[in-house]
Amino acid sequence: MPDSVGGENRSLLEAALTMAESAGKIHKKYYRSAGLEQSTKSNDSDVVTIADKQAEASILAYIREHFPMHGVISEESGRDHDEREWRWVIDPLDGTTNYSAGLPVFCVSIAVEHNMEAVVGVVFAPVLGECFFAVKGVGAWLNGKTIRCSDNGEMSKAVVATGAPYDRTVNPDNNLEEICRVALHVRGIRRMGSAAIDLCYTAAGFFDAYWELNLNRWDIAAGQLIAAEAGAVIKSIRTDRNHSIVASNPRLFEPMYRLLEKTTNPG
Repeated sequence: MPDSVGGENRSLLEAALTMAESAGKIHKKYYRSAGLEQSTKSNDSDVVTIADKQAEASILAYIREHFPMHGVISEESGRDHDEREWRWVIDPLDGTTNYSAGLPVFCVSIAVEHNMEAVVGVVFAPVLGECFFAVKGVGAWLNGKTIRCSDNGEMSKAVVATGAPYDRTVNPDNNLEEICRVALHVRGIRRMGSAAIDLCYTAAGFFDAYWELNLNRWDIAAGQLIAAEAGAVIKSIRTDRNHSIVASNPRLFEPMYRLLEKTTNPG
């Protein structure tokens, strides 16, 4: 725990780290297991597993015991008193498709919001052994070491990340046009399958930028704070597709935004 984190934020961060560690143990228990129970939600691309459910139950039990007056937004259970001054925003297993396929890129994402603004964020990828966290106004860390976004200012040398919305097979507004446009200007595009990890990798400078359409609050609450505290610039690129954002190092933000802004006001 960095010495620069103090007061109430310190206790909130300690709690978030404790919950993330417990969720990570559940992830690892079922990872690549023949007994992994899984089902789908909205379509065949929208997967949920027993690990999602048990990790969420573990986190919610901890919050209800230690922070009974706080609200919650969680991917699997929805909202519980989320209008309160303090609330937790949880994705118990971001990257479930990767997880169910036996791929190691997945994580638990936990944020604490005060009056709708994230003040603490933790993203823990247990198989990768990577724990990202941030405190508003204090900084961002990976495994206890301070991180900063990249300083690359050349689009032709940029490696960027993106994702595809779950409704991509039925909605033609599915990010394919944007991917084709950006691909002509950058060194490479990667699709990791976890918005939280994409944001954290942008924070750490592994990616120079990231964008995605139609995300939910639990996908980005922690990762967005971590990226911002690491110096990334983050902005909405759409008003009609839930949370649709671009996050970039400052030097590449304007060219990235210009490539994506054609869809900022569709029609």
